[in-house]
Amino acid sequence: TAVAQDLQKDLEEVKELLTKATRKRLHDVLMTEKHKLELEIKNQPPPKPKDVAEEDKSLLGGYTVKINNYGWDQSDKFIKIYISLNGVQKLTAENVQVNFTERSFDVLVKNLNGKNYTMTFNNLLKPISVEGSSRKIKTDTVLVMCRKKREEKWECLTQVEKESKEKEKAAYDTSDPSEGLMNLLKKMYAEGDDEMKRTINKAWVESREKQSKGDIPMDI
Repeated sequence: TAVAQDLQKDLEEVKELLTKATRKRLHDVLMTEKHKLELEIKNQPPPKPKDVAEEDKSLLGGYTVKINNYGWDQSDKFIKIYISLNGVQKLTAENVQVNFTERSFDVLVKNLNGKNYTMTFNNLLKPISVEGSSRKIKTDTVLVMCRKKREEKWECLTQVEKESKEKEKAAYDTSDPSEGLMNLLKKMYAEGDDEMKRTINKAWVESREKQSKGDIPMDI
């Protein structure tokens, strides 16, 4: 520690002065100081071993950012996820980690431009082979290669995506076109910002007014 280093320097200086001291009184004072310093150095706590988790934190650098910028593609054998990260090719291989399970994978990119980047995909649509999956580092891109257990086409990446697509399809797949339009408007209203909500409300009121005047027979 810094304290121990300072004490050591003081001790060396005292020893140096002792070689030059000719007066007994001065020699005795320096000897007392020497013993005092030696005792203090001896009683200094030993340096703490570096905690592994702490070391990991230092490797991790700054704060952690969730990766949202990615695209995906597939071949007969692989699902390929392309993650865009500027300068990622400059990192060492240890700083780009991908862990696979049969139905998930997670990515951790450590200390890229002072930040860490993470991404997790759970509930993959179909099982993947952990041993056959890997990652490649390219210019400004991490490519995650998930080896399919069965060579079949995936319509999306996760179960959640599939369920949400099916719900949307069911919402719009109706024999009554006005009902489909109602569902679409409800979805736009639920997901829209304040401006979108005001626009839909205005259109709603106007259509109601027209309907009451008999201009629109359709119930919207």
